[in-house]
Amino acid sequence: QVQLVESGGGLVQAGGSLRLSCAASERIFSLYTMGWFRQAPGKEREFVGTIDRSGGRTDYADSVKGRFTISRDNGKNTVYLQMANLKPGDTAVYYCAAAPLLRFGLRNSGDYTYWGRGTQVNVSS
Repeated sequence: QVQLVESGGGLVQAGGSLRLSCAASERIFSLYTMGWFRQAPGKEREFVGTIDRSGGRTDYADSVKGRFTISRDNGKNTVYLQMANLKPGDTAVYYCAAAPLLRFGLRNSGDYTYWGRGTQVNVSS
């Protein structure tokens, strides 16, 4: 059982930046493809981005491409989501997720086995 704990959320003005972290309990963290998703009130959970097991490849939703960056530190069992030029439309609960799969580019929430509880990001206009 992998436990994931997100942190770093908060309130930021439009145009600002935040960095979210997701710490994993699993010692073999490097075997998991990691993803970030978000869910705004009244909306379905949506894909934000994903990173492969080595950290060498990333994939992003069009809505965040060029503004958000995912990275990971396998030595610290942590994945990050650096968010820049934030917009009010980015307001949501952000979740990290882990998939024990080798495939890259996992955009479907059903591909991920383990989920954190989420961290709230609010972007004011």
